[in-house]
Amino acid sequence: MEIQGFHERKIFHPYNKEVTLVNVQIPEVTLNDGLRIPVIGFGTWQIRGAAGVQAIVSAIDMGYRLIDSAYNYENEGAVGEAIRRSSVPREKLIITSKLPGRYHEYDAAITAIQESLYRANLDYYDLYLIHWPNPKQNRYVEAWQALIDAKKWGLIRSIGVSNFLPEHIERLVKETGVVPSVNQIELHPYFNQAEQRRFHERFNIRTQSWSPLYRGGKLFAEETIRTIAEKHGKTPAQVVLRWHYQIGAISIPKSQNPDRQFENLNIFDFALEEAEMEAINALSKPDGRRKGQDPAEYEEF
Repeated sequence: MEIQGFHERKIFHPYNKEVTLVNVQIPEVTLNDGLRIPVIGFGTWQIRGAAGVQAIVSAIDMGYRLIDSAYNYENEGAVGEAIRRSSVPREKLIITSKLPGRYHEYDAAITAIQESLYRANLDYYDLYLIHWPNPKQNRYVEAWQALIDAKKWGLIRSIGVSNFLPEHIERLVKETGVVPSVNQIELHPYFNQAEQRRFHERFNIRTQSWSPLYRGGKLFAEETIRTIAEKHGKTPAQVVLRWHYQIGAISIPKSQNPDRQFENLNIFDFALEEAEMEAINALSKPDGRRKGQDPAEYEEF
């Protein structure tokens, strides 16, 4: 993965008195439309309410600058409140949300984008994605045109998709001429999406990983992961997140635990060897999806 720059900052663990300021260089990449984003972000699925606000503020204070949300996560308000409570200026953050499947019709999509902004009390989103293609509904091109127009109007800085297969993306490009900047897909060592990632490279689309740590326990118990972690003096989670970074994927792990947030961010002081990368890649399997959600068939509400 080509790295266009680094965002250097001091990372502070607010609850662990034994951890002091740490200098961390968090690499950034430039999307195909010019927006620069960090190579690791903070996921917010199921992080809601007052506890969710606290967790997101903790993540921002820890050093995360890419915050991933969605209309269907029902937490855009919590994300917005966390932004207002944090000490980091809004313009230093990259905030993502996603359009749900029930609003793919053009006018409904425009309204949903506006509602996303109202909920978060934001003037714009840095990145907005179509959450799923919903091929049976077959209106994702219409939804894409809504995102294109919302970007022209200044409501969104960069537009992308999530869970889109190559045929879905090819149709978007053919019918609108606009290439998504990002495709956020299920990606972890049990399902490494090698072919999909090669497709992204051809179109200069950045790959984002949702569920980057799978379910944690099962993956972390793999002998391959444990052996590599012990060799490097790292945790299994750090090894897996480093693997994402080295395959060129932007991971968005989530945790409400400050210790885990801190751990997940600190993956840039070691590197996996080629043999270690190959060993982790060997864990992948064709049916490795967590819940069997195949974008060719799955329909999001």
